[in-house]
Amino acid sequence: MKKIVNPDRAEWAEILKRPTQSVADIEETVNQIFDEIRSKGNLAISKYTELFDGIKLDELKVSDTEIREASTSISEELKEAIDLAKKNIEKFHAAQKTEKFKVETMPGVECWQEKKPIQKVGLYIPGGTAPLFSSILMLAIPANLAGCKEIVLCSPPDKNGNINPAILYTAKLCGVTKIFKVGGIQAIGAMTFGTEDIPQVYKIFGPGNQFVTVAKQLATKYQVAIDMPAGPSELLVYADDSANPAFVASDLLSQAEHGKDSQVILVTTSEAMAVKVSEEIEEQLEQLPRKAIAEKAIENSRLIVVREEKEALELINEYGPEHFIVCSKNEGYFVENVENAGSVFIGNYAPESAGDYASGTNHTLPTNGYAKQYSGVNLDSFMKTISFQKISKSGIQKIGPAIELLAQAEGLQAHKNAVSLRLKEED
Repeated sequence: MKKIVNPDRAEWAEILKRPTQSVADIEETVNQIFDEIRSKGNLAISKYTELFDGIKLDELKVSDTEIREASTSISEELKEAIDLAKKNIEKFHAAQKTEKFKVETMPGVECWQEKKPIQKVGLYIPGGTAPLFSSILMLAIPANLAGCKEIVLCSPPDKNGNINPAILYTAKLCGVTKIFKVGGIQAIGAMTFGTEDIPQVYKIFGPGNQFVTVAKQLATKYQVAIDMPAGPSELLVYADDSANPAFVASDLLSQAEHGKDSQVILVTTSEAMAVKVSEEIEEQLEQLPRKAIAEKAIENSRLIVVREEKEALELINEYGPEHFIVCSKNEGYFVENVENAGSVFIGNYAPESAGDYASGTNHTLPTNGYAKQYSGVNLDSFMKTISFQKISKSGIQKIGPAIELLAQAEGLQAHKNAVSLRLKEED
């Protein structure tokens, strides 16, 4: 990791730059695949699955037999771990439920809001080098709690045309209604437009590489919502001398092993801590099966030493990390004043891995600086709010004259007439 000591504020933008390709580099590919899916449906899906995943499939939909077989191939220990995580995630997200509220804004004018589930949602679950079945827990559980009727899951097949059994087991456990062997851009396109087999959905959720991220963003041009423009994983740790350097290094590496385009950053006021963490990273890196991936991510990463905590916090808020770990004797200062972060982990014993799997919070979070304006996935992500109003005859008499004046001032005569007719009838 590149070490930077006391950088000037003018250098922050360059230091904190993410290692991502521009959207323009990827957009042309996405548009080409989208166009083919719209015109050719399953035929285009099969073409790109063979091209990108190296497998020609006769059937895109996962069968009930495959799901049953997956269940028998999962160890009881793993099933118990999945169950523990499921219970914690359900508990945290169930607590987010809110009741409808009603208010009489003035006599005779009642207004209220109710939340309704999004009827059809699509979940994208990466496979490849890391089959992220934990993302199913994070997405299907709140989708079910919200009451979504159709939960469609797409995940890329392996070279034998199979989906990881842990993905299938977890999907069935969490109430996914349909599972398809489709990955990458073509999965997002299939859920955006629908094909002969794969349903069109109203909103797409889930992490992915830069190609999936751009595909999701372009899907919004076709009246499909997305959870957020999330991309490669990232983690920022603030650690002072009260932190355990071995723990800090393990956290940085846990995120670095996600992918070559991941980024991890250590911010500290202690140069000695930066040195210790760097040494720990070198030592722990040698033990990782995904060493080559983590090493590449480390090349994009930084150890940043600053003069004081205030400067550290300003830099952290400027970066807006997906994951933010605070290991400081003054942790309250950072917890109370952080403004831009997807999820915050506090203390030496709160690894980012806990949020990834089993503490209960959601791990589908904004990356690439989008934590400045986006929230992570939560129960409300799977719902929309509808407002209602009921106005009595006496109510329209009270607010009618004001509406007439407001509409006339905007030059909207028909708006005024809609009220005037009712007031005249009352007279």
